Amino acid sequence: MKKIIAVAGNAGVTEDSVNFKLAYDTGKAVIDHGYRLQCGGLEGVMRAACMGARASEKYTEGDIIGLLPSFDPGTANEFVDIRIPTGLDVFRNVIVASASAVIAVGGGAGTLSEIANAWALKRLVLGYKNAEGWSAKLADTRLDARNRYPDIPEDRFYGVESAEEALNLIDKYLPRYDEYHDGITPGDK
Repeated sequence: MKKIIAVAGNAGVTEDSVNFKLAYDTGKAVIDHGYRLQCGGLEGVMRAACMGARASEKYTEGDIIGLLPSFDPGTANEFVDIRIPTGLDVFRNVIVASASAVIAVGGGAGTLSEIANAWALKRLVLGYKNAEGWSAKLADTRLDARNRYPDIPEDRFYGVESAEEALNLIDKYLPRYDEYHDGITPGDK
């Protein structure tokens, strides 16, 4: 079964932006490395990642999943294969963040919530140091003091500069990021 990698980022970026190019390359690399792509299914970074995924020679129908904020499946960009209209608006960000790994490309407040949720849900989370937005501000930091994986002392919000670097880290670490959030406990900080 293919693991699902989420790509998160600004809906408002244009095709000539750095974030759009990074997202396109990331979507393509996700499929090239044998994973499925999950995103919010809308425009900007999400559309770019879906376009890139569709451009992969390894793409097959069903590889691109869009978790839409509205109840309207017609809001998905044209590259989404599986449209899941959640009706949850921004609250669907926690679902996006529950993928096996999350890659942030820049991003505003919505992406910040996906980064924070992925961290709290014990997911492998990466972000671009060279993108405009939250991923660059948080790259290579620990989001809080919790010891999510004692056997991975380097655990952090991994900063990357290319799609290949991001997917190589996912290939390396994903088997080790195998725990799932089981609820808030008194020891959580």
